[in-house]
Amino acid sequence: MQEYRNLEPEELAADSSFQRWTLDNDPVAGAFWTEWLAENPDQKELVDKAHFLLTTIHTQFEQRISEQVPLSDLEIQQEISQLYKSLETRKPEPVRWIHFTPMQYGMAASLLMLLGLFGWYVLQQASTKKEVTYQELVAQVKSPLAEVKNTTDKPMVVNLPDRSTILLYPKSQISYARQFSGIKREVYLSGEAFFEVSKNPSRPFYVYANSLVTKVLGTSFMVQTNESTKEVKVVVKTGKVSVYAQEQVPSPSQKEDYKLGGTVLTPNQQVVFSAEDTRLVRSLVKEPALLEKDAQKQMFAFKRTPIAEVFATLEKAYSIKIIFDEEAMKDCYLTASLADEPLFDKLDLICHTINAHYDQLDAYIVVDSKGCK
Repeated sequence: MQEYRNLEPEELAADSSFQRWTLDNDPVAGAFWTEWLAENPDQKELVDKAHFLLTTIHTQFEQRISEQVPLSDLEIQQEISQLYKSLETRKPEPVRWIHFTPMQYGMAASLLMLLGLFGWYVLQQASTKKEVTYQELVAQVKSPLAEVKNTTDKPMVVNLPDRSTILLYPKSQISYARQFSGIKREVYLSGEAFFEVSKNPSRPFYVYANSLVTKVLGTSFMVQTNESTKEVKVVVKTGKVSVYAQEQVPSPSQKEDYKLGGTVLTPNQQVVFSAEDTRLVRSLVKEPALLEKDAQKQMFAFKRTPIAEVFATLEKAYSIKIIFDEEAMKDCYLTASLADEPLFDKLDLICHTINAHYDQLDAYIVVDSKGCK
C-alpha cells in the first residue's frame, strides 16, 4: 500500500497508479486520484510538479525518442539538473494531459528512476529538527499543568475539566490544564491513551504526542507513542481527526480557524508518523469495524443486487470509500448473504464471485475488474 502525501514529485510520477491516470486515462485510477485530491487539496502542488516532470521529459526528449538516439549518462545528469532548477525557480504549469508511445513511456520511466538516483536530495528538504519529546513540550507551557501517571498494570480513567475522558494505559502519562480557559483544549501525552472528547467546535481539542499533533472538535480516537521506534500512531473510532507535524502548529499570533486541516482521518482509518523521516502514512485499520453493529447486521443480504449498490452498502456500514469503474462493472450482480465476516473477508468473497480483485491505496479500497458478461 502506498502513502502519497509524503512522496517527492519524481516518486509520484513513477507510481503506476499515477501513470495510469495521467497517461492512460484509466477510469479506476482516475476515480481514485480525483477522490484523493478532494481529500488532500494541500497536495495539488505535488501533483502539478509530477505532471510538470512528465510533460517536460516528453517535450525535451521528443526528438531524441523519434530518432531513437541514445542518451549518455552525462547528458541525462545535465537534463536532470535542468529539470530540478526549473522546479525550484518556476511555478508548475497547469496539468496538461500527454500520451506516450510504449518506447516513450519506457524512456520516461527510466529517466524518472534516474531522477530519484541522481537528484532526489535537491527537491527533498530534509528536516533537521530533532524530535520533540513529551518533557520538552510540557516544559514550554507557562501555565501550571496537572499530570497523571499510570503506574499500575491496568488502564485508568482520567476525567478532564471539559467532561472529556481519557483511558490512560499502563506506563503512560498525560499533562493538561486544570481548567480549559483559552481558545484551545490541550493535552500532552507520552505512551498510549484512548480519548473520548466532548464536542465543542468553538474550542478545538489538541493532543500533543512527541512530534505529532492531533486536532479534533469532538470524537473518539486512540493515540500511541513508541519511544523505541520514534513513531506515533493515531487510530479513529468515531468522528473526524486531523493530524500534522509539530512544526505546523499555528503560532499564538495566528487566528484559530476551528476547522480540520492537515491529514484528516475518519472512522476505520489510522496514521503512523515517523519522526526519523518525517513521514505520515495513512491507511485503513487492520480490521475495520461496523459503525453501528446492531443496525447494520441485516444490511448484507443481497439477491441479484447491482455491484454498485453492494459497494455503497459497505461504504456506509464501514465509512470506507470504495473506488471502482462503475461503467465496466454495470453488468455485475451479487447474490450472497454476508453477516459477521470481517470487511476484507466480505471483499474477498465478493471479488471472487464477480472475478475481480481489490487493493488498498492510502485509506481507500480500489476494486479492479474487466466486467461481468
